[in-house]
Amino acid sequence: MTTINSWLAQSRANFLLLAVFLVAIGLAYAALHQPETFYWPIAILILVGTISAHISVNLFNELSDYQTKIDFQTKRTPFSGGSGMLTSGKTKPGQVRAAAIGTLLISVAIGLFFIIIAHWSILIIAFIGAIAIVYYTSHLSRMLLGEFFAGLALGSLVVIGAYIAMNATPVQSISHIVPLEVWLISIPPGILTFLLLLLNEFPDTEADRAGGRKHLVIKFGKKTAARIYLAGILLTYAVILVLPPAGISSYWLYLALLPLPLGLKASQIALKYGEDNAKLLPAQGMNVITVLATDLLIAISVIIQL
Repeated sequence: MTTINSWLAQSRANFLLLAVFLVAIGLAYAALHQPETFYWPIAILILVGTISAHISVNLFNELSDYQTKIDFQTKRTPFSGGSGMLTSGKTKPGQVRAAAIGTLLISVAIGLFFIIIAHWSILIIAFIGAIAIVYYTSHLSRMLLGEFFAGLALGSLVVIGAYIAMNATPVQSISHIVPLEVWLISIPPGILTFLLLLLNEFPDTEADRAGGRKHLVIKFGKKTAARIYLAGILLTYAVILVLPPAGISSYWLYLALLPLPLGLKASQIALKYGEDNAKLLPAQGMNVITVLATDLLIAISVIIQL
């Protein structure tokens, strides 16, 4: 049981709900637009591939932070600072590397399957995802690209990829695969994943800087990063707000506006207490709830229409 708990912590299992809810959005829209093609074994395979990719990036990130000594300098919170499994010796670097490569290979194999049976455009999504998994910590997080690729690869592209994998056929034109509604609804989850990472970087800023990272909080400082966070929250819910009156989505989508007050409260705390890690901690919790609840409610708003 101790070993199982260690590996659950090592893979950051508490954050894997994000992958589940993102896939749920894509699959819900797939069922809404083409209910006759929805097949549960395919849905489960899409979910397994996405979760495997998420675990892989978490493991590669933990391994890199251990090797660069970042995790020896951070003060862990439930939302940042790593799992502490490697630094405490509960897992070994070789084991984590093997698990990271193994879960990556699982996600790649599933991606190749859908490239064959669904559509070649999944190759683009899989390629971007692989780049994000393998090079996130070593390159992207050192080039001001970490947050952007997180939002893209573990946000918008998961929604779009799940829809394509379920509904597309190899002979379809790429311009007709994904409806406009799905393209646009993928924007809020992408921004939210970006913001999830952004706010969780605040407590680790000095350790990340010492370890060679260069992300938005390091580049612009915590006050400006907090303003970026607020702008992201406002943009996320602005997109949700305008889609129904524009005739693109159902008004059920307004269910996803419910977490907005929590996101605004997290923004307020970040602006006021961004330099104080202890006082920022509640905002990090609110941030996680805002992201997960909004993604889940987007999925529910579509499921209601089935």
